[in-house]
Amino acid sequence: MAVHSFFLIASWPGLRNDVGEIESENLQTKVSIPKEMDGPGVGTNPDEMLLGAAATCYIITLAAMMERSKLEKRQLTMESEGLVDVTNGVITYKKIIHRPYIVLKADTTENDKRLVLKLAEKAERSCMISRALKGNVIIELKPTIE
Repeated sequence: MAVHSFFLIASWPGLRNDVGEIESENLQTKVSIPKEMDGPGVGTNPDEMLLGAAATCYIITLAAMMERSKLEKRQLTMESEGLVDVTNGVITYKKIIHRPYIVLKADTTENDKRLVLKLAEKAERSCMISRALKGNVIIELKPTIE
């Protein structure tokens, strides 16, 4: 069994509406509460970072599955949206919607298109971040395949 360790250092100098910093091997940024939640909105925030983790994990997983299946693409992009509910002061990350946009080669068959759709759905179930969120955050998939 291989276990991979990832480290992050966080610094928070003040109270709720201050600005902190995080740093890891390949990421260094300021963090604060977003303006939508009455914070200063400086740098990134936990909501964006969770969305970023889910989105990058999904798109990398999908690309790897397409490669293993020998499905060639011209383009793979995605928009993702995170929905956070604030009710009675309780903040809950409710849903992530991934909208992958997959453009296949001109000579792609209908079978290839069906396989890509299958892989798009499988990638969401297989991504480690999706699995970590399962039962807590709904992940919805709205793929477009051309």
